[in-house]
Amino acid sequence: MPPLIRHTRPVDVLVTGAGGFIGGHLVGALLRKGLSVRAVDIKPLDQWFQHHQGAEPVVADLQRWESAQAVMRGVGAVYQLASDMGGMGFIEQHKARCMLSVLINTHLLMAARDAGVQRFFYASSACVYNAERQASPGVMPLREEDAYPALPEDGYGWEKLFSERMCRHFTEDFGLATRVARYHNVYGPHGTWDGGREKAPAAICRKVIAAKQQGFRDIEIWGDGEQTRSFMYIDDCIHGTLGLCASDHAEPINIGSSELVSINQLVDLVEEIAGIRLVRRYRLNAPKGVAGRNSDNTRLRTLLGWEPSVTLREGLEQTYRWIHDEYMARQAGRSPLRAIAAS
Repeated sequence: MPPLIRHTRPVDVLVTGAGGFIGGHLVGALLRKGLSVRAVDIKPLDQWFQHHQGAEPVVADLQRWESAQAVMRGVGAVYQLASDMGGMGFIEQHKARCMLSVLINTHLLMAARDAGVQRFFYASSACVYNAERQASPGVMPLREEDAYPALPEDGYGWEKLFSERMCRHFTEDFGLATRVARYHNVYGPHGTWDGGREKAPAAICRKVIAAKQQGFRDIEIWGDGEQTRSFMYIDDCIHGTLGLCASDHAEPINIGSSELVSINQLVDLVEEIAGIRLVRRYRLNAPKGVAGRNSDNTRLRTLLGWEPSVTLREGLEQTYRWIHDEYMARQAGRSPLRAIAAS
C-alpha cells in the first residue's frame, strides 16, 4: 500500500488519476497554463502514461481517507479523474471493483470541503444514462436529462451517477463549487491499449496492427459490429473540461463528440489507415454494452459556444501511430514510450 505523503508547499491544482490517460493530458494542459499541479495516482511512477516536469508527482491510494486528506493540503482546485475502470469488457466483469471508486469520490469531496477548496471537478461518464434510451443502434442523442429515471450501466454507471449526486449535495449543503462532465468514449495517444482495460478505438488499432505485423487475415469483433457510439479525441476532452471548470455551470453536462459510427465503421477507418483489409469474426457473446449511444451537445454549445470538432478519422490517425510505435517497441523488447514533457 502506498505510503502517505507529507506535502510542504501549496499548489493551484490537484489532479487525481494523473498517471492515467485523461489525467496525464490534463496535467500537461494545466502546466502550460502556468498553474502549479500536484499529480496523484495509485500506480507506481514507472507505470504512469506521462511524466511532466514541473508537476509534483504523488503515489497514493485515495480509497483511504488519510491519503485523501494528505493530498488535499494547500490545494486551490481539484480535478477528480481517479477511478477503477476500463473498457466494456472490464466494467461488465468487475462491477464491485468499479463501484468501490465511490470511496475515492467520497473521501476527496470530504477532504476538499474541509480544506476550503475553491472548485471541484468530477469526471463522470455517459454510462450514467438510462439503458432503455440506448436500445437501438439508431439512438437519439442523449440529453443530460435522459439520465433519469435512473437505469445506468450496472456497477460502473451506478457509481458515476451516485457520485454526481454527491457533488450536487456537497454544493447545496456545504457550498463546495462542483462541476461535472459526462465524458463520451475518450480516446487518443498515451492511454491503455491492451491488457483488458482498453476501450474500442485502442483495441481495434491494436488488433489491426497485430494482424498486419504478424500476417493475420482476420480480426475479432465483440458483438455484431452494428452497435453505435461516438468517440471524442483527447484534445477536445481537455478543451471542454477546462472550459466547463471556468464556467458557472453547476449541473452535469455532456462532453462528447456527436459523430455517430458503428463499430464496423470504426474498423473500416482503422483498416484504411493501416492499408489492410481483414475478415471479421464476430464474437456475439462478448461484452458489447448498449446498442447505441451518442451525445446531444445542445447544452454544451449554449454554455461554451463550442463542441468537439476533431473528426474520428483525424483522431484515429494520431492514435494508430502512437499505438503502432508502442507495439513495435514492445516487440523489440524496448521500454514503453512514456511521454516526458517540460512545464
